Amino acid sequence: MERYLIDLRDESAHAGMHRRDTCGPEGALGMTRRRRRASVRGRAWRALATAAAVAGTMSGCATLQQVAALRSVDFHLGSVSDLRLAGVDVSGVRSAADLGLANGARIAAAAAAGELPLSFRLRVVAENPPDNATTARLIRLQWTLFLEETETVAGLIDREYALPPGQPTDIPVEIALDLFDFFERSGPDLVELALNLAGGGGTPKQVTLRAIPTINTLVGPMRYPEPITIVSRTLGR
Repeated sequence: MERYLIDLRDESAHAGMHRRDTCGPEGALGMTRRRRRASVRGRAWRALATAAAVAGTMSGCATLQQVAALRSVDFHLGSVSDLRLAGVDVSGVRSAADLGLANGARIAAAAAAGELPLSFRLRVVAENPPDNATTARLIRLQWTLFLEETETVAGLIDREYALPPGQPTDIPVEIALDLFDFFERSGPDLVELALNLAGGGGTPKQVTLRAIPTINTLVGPMRYPEPITIVSRTLGR
């Protein structure tokens, strides 16, 4: 399982954010010099940091702290649940042979008609490190789902999640798509893909979520300028 961290530390100098006299004993971001496992850098973070830096003196300081709170939050894939294929509950089904005659016939009929609707709940876990002194506030998450590196459906989570330090927070993502809309494969191959999401099937399949978070600050919502890959995991045997 791969995990991706949001980290603005290396871009702070470009935004004029090293002002030790304005935001506590360790600078505008209230940062320690602890080592990070990974970071996502580039124009997106410079743009976000710059926007926060020019937000104002007192409000800008608090805004920078909000940005800093989210920079080290670790997003990763928790589990897949409530998985239904052509209306059949396949959660926990290990192989097509375990579907039973009636359910197997229902899925086969849907595939023969060129329709194979799949729906499931993707559980994303956000972990704010215990040593991160500020609660991060995620208020919106635009997402795009990739199955085996193929871009599929996109959506929006439009609600607020408080991410307190040291407490993992579940963010459920409800997903629905028709596999025939995105894959030129046979019905049995697509059934195997769906069963892999349920933890069964044959060759493991990769699931990736790319997202654009929006955080809440004292000067209003702040949207990340570019998508970041926050979830990547291989499911199946």
